Amino acid sequence: MTKFAKWSVFCLGMVPFLVLLYRALSNNLGPDPADTLAAETGEWTLRFLLLSLAITPLRNIGGWPKVFPYRRTFGLFALFYASVHFLIYLVFLLQLRWSEISEDILERPYITVGFTAFLMLVALGVTSTKAMMKRMGRRWRQLHKLVYLINILGLIHLIWILRTDLTEAVFYASILLPLLAYRVYKYYVRKTSSHINLSTPN
Repeated sequence: MTKFAKWSVFCLGMVPFLVLLYRALSNNLGPDPADTLAAETGEWTLRFLLLSLAITPLRNIGGWPKVFPYRRTFGLFALFYASVHFLIYLVFLLQLRWSEISEDILERPYITVGFTAFLMLVALGVTSTKAMMKRMGRRWRQLHKLVYLINILGLIHLIWILRTDLTEAVFYASILLPLLAYRVYKYYVRKTSSHINLSTPN
């Protein structure tokens, strides 16, 4: 990844945040600003998660090996927007009522699911460096498979919030399901190939 490409992707990734910040400062977030901020940052989290998940198929099927470094970049942007999303929930929706946080997380299923996905995403972000990758070895790859579950939980979180009009959730699901199906297919191919190689006499 060249420096120009790296900075270009970084600037593009920050655009949604800067637009939301501008809208907030100009009082242009609609009748319920906190709800708008929570919804927008939550959706951008899911979008960047899906972008991160799409990198491997793009590299393998599309023959675009140069896109692979962006997988980590998109994953970190997902963590950034998820952190902003959680901060908005704490400050504006919960109004920093610390005594109610654990109760809210435990008793409201959509928050339980969202918070669980957020904690997993934090774990992936903390261990995303090359140093942690070397230190953890094989465990790193196993841990980062949580990204599949995070995407699923993120979608469930969105469905619970939308409740009735599921148009957006169906749209994101139509992207997520093929990406997950591709992983299942690749896993099946690897297992089948390994079985054939073990069965072949020397």
